[in-house]
Amino acid sequence: MREDIKAVLQNETYTWLITGVAGFIGSNLLESLLRHNQRVIGIDNFETGHQNNLDDVKASISENKWKNFTFHEIDIFNYAALENVFKDTDFVLHQAALGSVPRSIKDPKRTNEVNVSGFLNILNLAKKNLVKGFIFATSSSVYGDHKALPKKEDCIGNPLSPYAITKLTNELYAKTFSEHYGFKSVGLRYFNVFGKRQDPHGAYAAVVPRWIKSMIDNNEIYINGDGSTTRDFCYIENAIDANILSALKIQEMTNNFEVMNIAVGESNNLNKLFELIYSITAKNLVRCDKKLSYRDFRAGDIKDSLADISKAKKLIDYYPRYNLKEGLKECIPWYIKN
Repeated sequence: MREDIKAVLQNETYTWLITGVAGFIGSNLLESLLRHNQRVIGIDNFETGHQNNLDDVKASISENKWKNFTFHEIDIFNYAALENVFKDTDFVLHQAALGSVPRSIKDPKRTNEVNVSGFLNILNLAKKNLVKGFIFATSSSVYGDHKALPKKEDCIGNPLSPYAITKLTNELYAKTFSEHYGFKSVGLRYFNVFGKRQDPHGAYAAVVPRWIKSMIDNNEIYINGDGSTTRDFCYIENAIDANILSALKIQEMTNNFEVMNIAVGESNNLNKLFELIYSITAKNLVRCDKKLSYRDFRAGDIKDSLADISKAKKLIDYYPRYNLKEGLKECIPWYIKN
């Protein structure tokens, strides 16, 4: 966490509600906020989150700080169960979602239930309970088939998957709430966030944790396409900064709704990603034989991605503290130990 953010949190204790708190980004937000003496209410149904993520957070902080955390096992699709959770909440950090483009193609109905109906439940209850700010995770997938690089917030194409449709719908709902109710919210368009506690297992695992785990286990690594696909990989600490900065600065924003890219502003292809992971795991004394296998390009994915982060810099003073290589150096030792 940035020093200027730490200074603000040292002087003021807020109550933060994190949805998807047992997931990758949610659990990292939880750890950062508890470390700095904040109160946190967490929601998760463990559909994609894991109890071991919460256990890992608990083990990493003091017992007294852990007492500032209240957990509710709730599906965000269940409005009635959510109604009493928001009391005295200052900020909502909405991370809960069914991620993964392939998952959404396989099961668009459940993806819509969680990502659209669940989102609307959280948004409506945040408005009803007069929270100071609503920050939610959206996605670079909303840029769809728009080919221009770097990606700018006001230039999007046609969505290429049900997942992308759900994230675009979230943005439209938040914008509509800002116009009709004056409710303030910020959508963070994440670009390929990675870091500790990101699940490396299963058919829908993201590329970074899956490849790290494969190298640790000395298993074959599959690349979708020829390896020239590019992404703007964003380390988790950058995303944490963006969430907290957005919450703390939301009342200063002229518009009631803003959406902004959260990334590094650097393009790296998958072949380079492989070389970096291979090099860093080797330096951590993990022996891996190079085993690369190229497969067909994955349906619903975009070929190239690069973010323009100038809007986030302007609105919330965001700047990425970690690039891809620096982030991998931070998180690979965690995967080796765990």
